[in-house]
Amino acid sequence: MRRLSLLLLLTLLCGLLAAPLLAAEAGPQVGDSAPSFRLQDQNGHWRSPADYHGHWLVLYFYPKDFTPGCTTEVCTFRDDIAKLRQAGADVVGVSLDNVKSHAEFAAKYHVPFPLLSDADRKVATTYGVLTSMAGVHYAARTTFLVDPQGRIAKIYTKVDPQANSGQVLADLAKQPKAAR
Repeated sequence: MRRLSLLLLLTLLCGLLAAPLLAAEAGPQVGDSAPSFRLQDQNGHWRSPADYHGHWLVLYFYPKDFTPGCTTEVCTFRDDIAKLRQAGADVVGVSLDNVKSHAEFAAKYHVPFPLLSDADRKVATTYGVLTSMAGVHYAARTTFLVDPQGRIAKIYTKVDPQANSGQVLADLAKQPKAAR
């Protein structure tokens, strides 16, 4: 009986650890059209991928406002925003946090780009990044580089919050600039 309980516990743990990996496989792939959505940013403005047509779009999903890794990532994109814009790209962050949380986070860290609230988890689900641990849902740290025609050009998984912006800049340097 004790062996059966241990085996059941191990099976459950393996399933929990594999869940984030399974979620990431369900989203769009390189070459696919970026799924459409309409979400509010930290200022209450509605945004969609169509707003960025004709530009490169850095669409990055992150787990939670005010957490160490997410703060590092938003500040790195903030610090690189001039270079990203010079490369013809716009940056948009997405998490499951609400508009008020995003407004406070953006104000505290002087974020010069939209942070979108996906409080109902639909966009994270569509992009295949919705995951959970111990019953808490969040968006797995994943970045989609969307080309000016609205197609997924690159997907960054297992993102290092400090290095992500630099990786995107390096990849943008290999691409034709979008009209600004």
